[in-house]
Amino acid sequence: MSNRFRQRLSYRLTRDTVLVAMALGLVLNVVQIGLDYFSARASMENEIHALVDISKSPASQIAYNIDVRLAEELLDGLLRHPAMIDARIVDNDNHTMAASSKSSPDSPYRWVSDLLFGADRVFRQELSVPQLEDLPLGELVLTIDTYHYGSQFLERAGYTLVSGLFKSLILSAALLTIFYFVLTRPMLNVISALSQVRASSPEKVRLPIPANHREDEIGTMVGIINQHLETIDSTLAQLRQAESAMKNYSAQLEQEVADRTREISEKNRALQRGNRALVKAKEDAVRRARARANFLASMSHEIRTPLNGVLGMLGLALEGDLDSEQRNRLEIALNAGESLLGLLNDILDISKVEAGKLSLENIPFSIRQLIEECATLHAQQARRKGIYLETDIDPELPERFLGDPTRTRQVLNNLLSNAIKFTDEGGVRVRTGYSGGSLRIDVVDTGIGMSKQGLHRIFSPFSQADAETTRLYGGTGLGLTLCRQLVERMHGQILVDSREGSGTHFTVTLPLPVHDAAPAAVNSTVPNGRPDFTSAALQPETDQPLSILLVEDNRVNQLVASSLLKKLGHETDHAENGQRAIHALEQKHYDMVLMDCQMPVMDGYEATQRIRQNPEWRDLPIIAVTANVMQGDREDCLASGMNDYITKPYKRDDLRAVINRWRPPVPQEPSGPA
Repeated sequence: MSNRFRQRLSYRLTRDTVLVAMALGLVLNVVQIGLDYFSARASMENEIHALVDISKSPASQIAYNIDVRLAEELLDGLLRHPAMIDARIVDNDNHTMAASSKSSPDSPYRWVSDLLFGADRVFRQELSVPQLEDLPLGELVLTIDTYHYGSQFLERAGYTLVSGLFKSLILSAALLTIFYFVLTRPMLNVISALSQVRASSPEKVRLPIPANHREDEIGTMVGIINQHLETIDSTLAQLRQAESAMKNYSAQLEQEVADRTREISEKNRALQRGNRALVKAKEDAVRRARARANFLASMSHEIRTPLNGVLGMLGLALEGDLDSEQRNRLEIALNAGESLLGLLNDILDISKVEAGKLSLENIPFSIRQLIEECATLHAQQARRKGIYLETDIDPELPERFLGDPTRTRQVLNNLLSNAIKFTDEGGVRVRTGYSGGSLRIDVVDTGIGMSKQGLHRIFSPFSQADAETTRLYGGTGLGLTLCRQLVERMHGQILVDSREGSGTHFTVTLPLPVHDAAPAAVNSTVPNGRPDFTSAALQPETDQPLSILLVEDNRVNQLVASSLLKKLGHETDHAENGQRAIHALEQKHYDMVLMDCQMPVMDGYEATQRIRQNPEWRDLPIIAVTANVMQGDREDCLASGMNDYITKPYKRDDLRAVINRWRPPVPQEPSGPA
């Protein structure tokens, strides 16, 4: 087929029409084949089920009478069905009473049939006789080869497709002929006449209107062309005049374009210089912010070390015999130190977020229990102010979620503390619900509220709603900043709605998945062989002393921890670093090791790894002691082989709990003779 023929309008119309008709016909054929496919499957099912139903009664009598000859005749009769390849009667013990089979037919198209209908199908029918319906006699098992039905379906499908294609080809030829005589040939005549028009004398030529086309689109088109030919002559003169004017205008325009291009190039170069300066300024700002965050994190740890010692010594002093005035002074000092420690913790958390070092857990926890604990913690503060603190937990709230309970508790405690602090009348209500995969916590108070300007400042570090709030209520303005950063770090959202004098409404949304898995058996080792911090079996506390090795380089922390351990009834030895700890273990047996992580000479991680290399110390409980859990600390503790961890400052309850978790079991005394 030549390119000239393919370019004709009749061919293109025929091609497009036929393509549409073939596509539509193909869709209809596919629909018809699909319906035929489901009909064939249903017919196969019905036919075999009918055969099974017919054979059930004689097969039951055969099984009841154990008539092998009749069984073989029945099964041979079933094999006469073209689709049947195996028929057998089995008893209740799955032993074959009688069986008959034949091979499956082979065909190059069988793979298509197997893909659509499966290679074979097995039908089972339990056998019983009417007089003994409760007596099972076995089963009639029939295996059919689906190719008998698949080949019939493929033949019908092929006929449908071939006949549809044949019809489309006939339609193509008919349309091509019609379009040629009705459209293409008249158009060719018009084109032939139009090609005789000369540009120098267009007014001398007029196109003839084809016969039988005076009133249709072709006649109208020829008439319009003749009208245009009449106007071409007058237009040529105007074009010549316009051409002369355009030459003059083109020269002027080229000059203007050159000037404008030069001006734009200069502005682009200036803009690129400005962009480079902005990028450099941004990089410098990001670098300074990261350095500042790292500095704050490092300094917070350095300040926490002596502060933990001060708090520990104050706690020990409060446990001695003191008069009321001395106890009051020490309690004031302890409260002030704990407030300072809380402030440092907030600064450390904010700096960890900015430095990208905030660690998040992903463990199961109960949000219901967490909210009740937080409400109990702040209940006394609310009672002192004479306001109510209520919780409204959705009864349909799932019991357990996967997430970070510590950071969630930190956010809720900050919101509750703020709400109670700024509420003098009424109270605070906590509402909790779960929908659409997100946990929603609302903290609503009836306090002083905030202005619109204050709402824009409350999430900024060291900022509160206004100066009057800071003067009357105090505070650093770090709490809500930390809340926002923690919530965003957990991929959640925190919103606030407030008006002056009408209270404040905080809404926290966290995308926490529900934990539906059954609680795993308690075990101190995870599947990868590393120790697990949270899965240790709780040993019952026993009036039994342990020999504990305290590995701590800070003298104050040594005194605090030793005093607490002594009051818990345990014996304690000291080691200033990991190297001396290994030497102490070689000289004496210890029931447990409290291992500081950061020490000179040899830190706690390396010391633990060397301890675990000795087979005699592989089961020795090693408890990590860290100032704060930074991102990676937990993984480092796991990798080194530690069993558990506690945070400084040392506290009696924390020490008692971790010791009871990991104390060796008390050996059972052998019972005497009865």
